[in-house]
Amino acid sequence: MGTDQPQSKLPRGAVALIENSRGELLLHLRDDIPGIAWPGRWSALGGGCDPGESPREAIVRELDEEAGLAVEDLVELFEVPDPGGSSDVVTVFAATWNGDARDLTLTEGVKLDWFRPEHLSSLNLPPFLREALRRYLGDCRW
Repeated sequence: MGTDQPQSKLPRGAVALIENSRGELLLHLRDDIPGIAWPGRWSALGGGCDPGESPREAIVRELDEEAGLAVEDLVELFEVPDPGGSSDVVTVFAATWNGDARDLTLTEGVKLDWFRPEHLSSLNLPPFLREALRRYLGDCRW
């Protein structure tokens, strides 16, 4: 338990890799404005943990706040470092959703879209998300 103390003081975040039944992943294009992490890049929905909030609580809140999205099958996968972002450690979750991205009410970022794994390598993605996708999909899928 003592080894968890120092890490709990690091800024933490959470993202959700949301996949549909066609094997596509839901990503959003971040705003290109000063003061935000990874401006103008495609990323997974998510954000930072508020004080006292667990990564699971944060991702549920962020999905609702950013896109009005609620998923039933949220699974915690692993953590990845994000030294260039607003969180030092990002907890990665996975879920499924089969809706139309255009039906979601996006409150942050420019747009939402579905992407096939083989197209992800051509996108401008934050390094932490590239690592998370490699671990989630395996190298053979992209």
